[in-house]
Amino acid sequence: MSASVLWLGVDVGTQGVKVSLADGPGLVHAAAYAPLTSDRANGRHEQIPAQWIQQTRAAMAEAIGALSEAARARISGVAVCATSGTITTVDAAGHPLSPGLMYDDARAGSLSEEVAATDPALWNRLGYRIQPTWALPKIVWLARNDLLPSGTHVATQADIVAAALVGRAVASDWSHSLKSGYDLLELRWPTTVLDTLGIDPERLPPVVAPGSVLGESSAAWETATGLPAGTPIFAGMTDGCAAQLGAGTLALGDWHTVIGTTLVVKGVSDRIVVDDTGAVYSHRAPHDGLWFPGGASSVGAGAVSALFAGEDLAARTARIADTYANRLDAIPTSYPLVTTGERFPVIRPDALGFVRSAKVDHPLAEAIAGGVDPDTLFASVLLGVACVERLAVDTMEGAGVPVTGTFSSSGGGTKNAWWTQLRADLLGRSITVPVSAEGSIGMAILAAWAAGHDSEIPLPAVAARMSLVGSVFEPDSVRRSQLDDCYGVFRANLVAKGWLTA
Repeated sequence: MSASVLWLGVDVGTQGVKVSLADGPGLVHAAAYAPLTSDRANGRHEQIPAQWIQQTRAAMAEAIGALSEAARARISGVAVCATSGTITTVDAAGHPLSPGLMYDDARAGSLSEEVAATDPALWNRLGYRIQPTWALPKIVWLARNDLLPSGTHVATQADIVAAALVGRAVASDWSHSLKSGYDLLELRWPTTVLDTLGIDPERLPPVVAPGSVLGESSAAWETATGLPAGTPIFAGMTDGCAAQLGAGTLALGDWHTVIGTTLVVKGVSDRIVVDDTGAVYSHRAPHDGLWFPGGASSVGAGAVSALFAGEDLAARTARIADTYANRLDAIPTSYPLVTTGERFPVIRPDALGFVRSAKVDHPLAEAIAGGVDPDTLFASVLLGVACVERLAVDTMEGAGVPVTGTFSSSGGGTKNAWWTQLRADLLGRSITVPVSAEGSIGMAILAAWAAGHDSEIPLPAVAARMSLVGSVFEPDSVRRSQLDDCYGVFRANLVAKGWLTA
């Protein structure tokens, strides 16, 4: 594979679309970002699917426009990742017909128990607990509200963008289809379940493996963006899996955490993980018969953005680093939920954020209003996310998943070195932060591997070559001892609230 060949990855996230163009050794030649807007109200979260296409086109045009004409001609493949569980409806040509129901949209939450009861044995075999915000309850909601008539079908966020690139409807992939109820062991839609729920299987898309060719980019897309017509478009994976690919943590026992708007934790296992709590679910990896168990929390760097918007976070970090230099155990613990409900590592649709200060639980809203000093609240939020991350890893270990490999991390939260060091100390593990382990890089890696199938280069080898190490944070045992006390208080709070068993 020539080092001069370029691979284009697209990451359609919650806040915006990121596009990256990387070569075989992992050098990023161009990248661009275009923002997205959301409409949130009363547990609903919608986006306009046409905006997914529009902003992908804008970001791609900017990134490709930064290349020379010769470099543009070397773009040899594209793959797209998007948020997990986000769906909409489309016509036969793949054009969106309705708003995008986002990954955390809870309008169909009351249907989740009915969906779970249709075939408990199937969901147990797949290691799923159908959660209120998953896509399958939303599909039932669409069908029962006459929003899935004949001639239409369900599409994921990634499907919409891929269809726009190709110029026609495309197949979905088994990663983005997981929360729609796709059977990852039998590799088919569970027709008995669908029949019971009153869903016509024809309303769901065909599904292929990540890395499969969906089609070729159209001449219209070349005119709009500069992407050469006829460029292969490969099926992608969800954003959490894409970040894992981007970090190159693909060997058995490896783990990756994304500190983005939400916290996503994924590892590598040789089997589906069946977790008694139902908080863990497993994506089928595209390689070597492996699985990516993990989950997505509702906490993350989004709490920082929501609570401290427009502030000088570097200055605030410097202050808390000084204040708590030798007494990390004095930081109040918290569960920094800025919306109602948690889905991983505990499932609590009714969960509300809190800060534990002076042995009293303050609702997060009260803390924001002045019940807790802003610097203290900031430190507590950073520690709270770190505690949720450790609880996620503990949950995986409790389910018998190996956690003996490398541990890496990506996302906007890793730009705060003090926070990343805090996480390493609390986990007691080295954390590797790649140069660019973003979802768009992961999709560039997937495209490079998919295009080179005939050469039989393993996916981990392609990822290892294209994922560049930026920095490594080694744990401090003294700080770990202090933070163990914080974590003990954190867990005790969750037990007292009934979120965890003792």
